[in-house]
Formats: sequence, structure tokens, C-alpha cells
Amino acid sequence: MSFKQFKQKALENPEVRKEYDALQEEFNLIDQLITMRTKAGLTQEDLAKKLGTSKSNISRLERGRGNPSWGTLSKYAAACGFRVKLETTENDRVSA
Repeated sequence: MSFKQFKQKALENPEVRKEYDALQEEFNLIDQLITMRTKAGLTQEDLAKKLGTSKSNISRLERGRGNPSWGTLSKYAAACGFRVKLETTENDRVSA
């Protein structure tokens, strides 16, 4: 069974789906971080040098480990030639 098939099967379980959906925004942020870095043509090591930190800190951030501050996210984005922008949306409402 491939990972894709496993994931699809697991997401058929309502409890698993609920937890997965709850983490979707975090997954999106991680994807955006990696996309910024790769579009900038930087390796994790290159970015770490620009930020004055270690490659392991960049790796942790890109794996969703930790709780980065707004300042950390802003510096990361700036080092890649981007800026951080906050967007809010209303939660989907469940009707009874």
C-alpha cells in the first residue's frame, strides 16, 4: 500500500479527518515556508547563515516543530525575498 493510499484510507475515518483538518493551516504554513526558500534558491544551510542561526533550527521550523514568533516568520520571509501577511477568514459554520 502506498502512502497516498494509506492516507486516503485513514482520512475516511471521521476522527482522523477531523484531526487532519484541524492541522491544515499548519501544513499550509510549512508548505509556504519551504516554497519561499526554494523560490529564493536557498538551501536550509544558506538560509541559516543569512539568519545567523543553525540549519537544524531551519529544519525544525520547516517540519512544524516549535512555535515561531511573528518576528521569526518575518525574518525568514525577508531573507527569502518575501514578506509575511496575515489573513483572517471566518470559520465554516455548522448548522444544527
